[in-house]
Amino acid sequence: MPAPGVCLNIMEARHKQDGYGSSTNPEGFLNQDYKQLKQYCLIQGVRYIDEMFPPDRNSIGHGLLRPSDLDLVVWLRPAKIAPNPSFVLDGISRFDFGQGVLGNCWFLASIGALTFQNFILGQVVPLEQNFDEEYCGLFHFRFWRFGRWVDVLIDDKLPTVNGRLIFVHSKDPTEFWPALLEKAYAKVCGSYSDMNAGTPSEALVDFTGGVHMCIQLSDPPPSLWELMCRAGLSKSLMGCGTPQGETSANTVLPNGLVQGHAYAVTGVKQMMSRGQPVNLVRLWNPWGQKEWNGDWSDQSPLWQTVSPQEREMCLSVVDNGEFWMTLQDFCKFYSDLDICCLCPDFLDGSSSCHWKTSFYEGRWVAGTTAGGCMNNPESFWTNPQYRVKIEKLLNECSETQGLNNMLVSLMQKPDKRNRRLVKNLHIGFSIFEVTDEYKGERGKFPASFFTRNGPVAQTKTYTNSREVMLLLMLKPGEYLIVPSTFSPNETASFLLTILSKAETHVHENSGGHDHNHAEEHSPIENKEDDENKRTFFRQYSDKYEEVDAELLKTILNDRILKGDLKSGGFSIDACRSMVALMDTSITGKLNGEEFLRLWKKVATYKDIFFRTDVSKTGTLSLSELRNAIMASGKRINDDMLNLMALRYGASSGHITLESFITLILRFDCMTQIFSQLSDGLNMTLRESEWLYLSMYT
Repeated sequence: MPAPGVCLNIMEARHKQDGYGSSTNPEGFLNQDYKQLKQYCLIQGVRYIDEMFPPDRNSIGHGLLRPSDLDLVVWLRPAKIAPNPSFVLDGISRFDFGQGVLGNCWFLASIGALTFQNFILGQVVPLEQNFDEEYCGLFHFRFWRFGRWVDVLIDDKLPTVNGRLIFVHSKDPTEFWPALLEKAYAKVCGSYSDMNAGTPSEALVDFTGGVHMCIQLSDPPPSLWELMCRAGLSKSLMGCGTPQGETSANTVLPNGLVQGHAYAVTGVKQMMSRGQPVNLVRLWNPWGQKEWNGDWSDQSPLWQTVSPQEREMCLSVVDNGEFWMTLQDFCKFYSDLDICCLCPDFLDGSSSCHWKTSFYEGRWVAGTTAGGCMNNPESFWTNPQYRVKIEKLLNECSETQGLNNMLVSLMQKPDKRNRRLVKNLHIGFSIFEVTDEYKGERGKFPASFFTRNGPVAQTKTYTNSREVMLLLMLKPGEYLIVPSTFSPNETASFLLTILSKAETHVHENSGGHDHNHAEEHSPIENKEDDENKRTFFRQYSDKYEEVDAELLKTILNDRILKGDLKSGGFSIDACRSMVALMDTSITGKLNGEEFLRLWKKVATYKDIFFRTDVSKTGTLSLSELRNAIMASGKRINDDMLNLMALRYGASSGHITLESFITLILRFDCMTQIFSQLSDGLNMTLRESEWLYLSMYT
């Protein structure tokens, strides 16, 4: 029976094929089912309390409140906070709420942007929820998390002090959608304190699961204004941030802006002032106050230079946190702009040619697939590789072709439940053109390819952010994308997203390669040697000229491989496995011919082991293991190599001779029946790989 982990991988792959984890069929976060729990509460007549995110100090988290303040916190349901509570009151607006003591302006700025797009808002915040007769204290919200949509359940107990909400709160005390949405996202992050500090891009992506583009405003593209206008028309969400000051404090500058603070971009508009066009950007401070006081601020006399109609439509002299400024001032006083949209068409403004999106999940594993950046030429090639074939654009697309036709995004996945404990690695990627010499190559490209060929595009720097991206132009042809961490031997999972205007074919490029020693070295037939082996076998076999697992253990450890074994030799379980694999006569023992075949295989794999042990340690490192498996004539992808290392390696990560022989024997035997098995079970390639792994562990 496949191991539980393998079963889960097969189930997950099939769920994805069935649309599970999509925006219309999200996964239950932490395996909680909204419909089942609500039905249970209604039948039992109880108010829901979430055991996975309970109303206690653990859900508030560490370091956010002083112990004395934590003692004052009381978790109350909305009906205990305000009479006649409502989920939504008179529609949803960015002016509905204000920030509490939690430093999550990045999240609230993203909510402000979210309120402009009703479709996206309804996808994240199911608006049919209320406090009617089916109320049971249970609410749910949906977020996109690293490749899949999740449905997040919460109870409606909210943290208060003296009856007042201590985190985000509505301007109208009877409206609760902002506080409940914040609580759901706090659950995703691990606690309220885990939401402290961040960038709008994180929440914008989690609200849309769409295309994210980050622009450094210190060096903006010439087409920035056109891009922002297209983003506004494409129903995008936009957020931005001011540079951090000398301290982490949110200091209010003389110009009214807050240092190290997140804002929402709520509008762009070109107006005529004194006969000249002026490009204006509207921004919103999630504090609900503290506004820009420079040119085109609420009190600026420049508003008298535009038409009364535009002034009436755009100017609101209220300290509500929202204000206008010129594009030039925007680039001067803000550090970055994040644009996130469900559809990437805003990238070039063309509706005649739609972009195609592909997602690929991968993993860097220390010792096998974590080769580091190109500063490490000996190991860089071991990183995951993705081969991309770009077709020519259709005629209607080529007529409107802009400067770029591909967006590549690399996002690292967290390895911790709590957001504040996640240590992002420095990540990036390089893109290489596949030369004619390698177009017929199957499997992973070797180190020699990268020493002879430089990248045609790559991320400018390796950064420790959640996501890095690159918008570029690639001519039709074949390319290789290599995502990596900056330093080798750093373990993490990632999500690679490729968006292209042209028809694009992508596949993982890690099935081993055809060159050098990819062919198995068959031993030269020697009849005299075979006869000597048969004579040796008869000396140790029983009266029926057979050997069982216990006898095989003695022969291998004390005679055939004596002096070569590192860790005490083959175990009885390993020998039982060998007998089962080689026993074609199905007697539970090995006869002379079966033993002879096993001996030859053991001799071959021993030879491969010592030839690929270039470090001469008597064990194989994980990189040497890859070479040894390929030298045996087998193909292996990164996932299989990582699991082999995990299941057969010692705690040091090294593979002993006996472990290698056991591994390859199972691998070899399973190869012979694998195609029949996968055909008979009607499995996909990915499923069959996982099942394959389970059968020789």
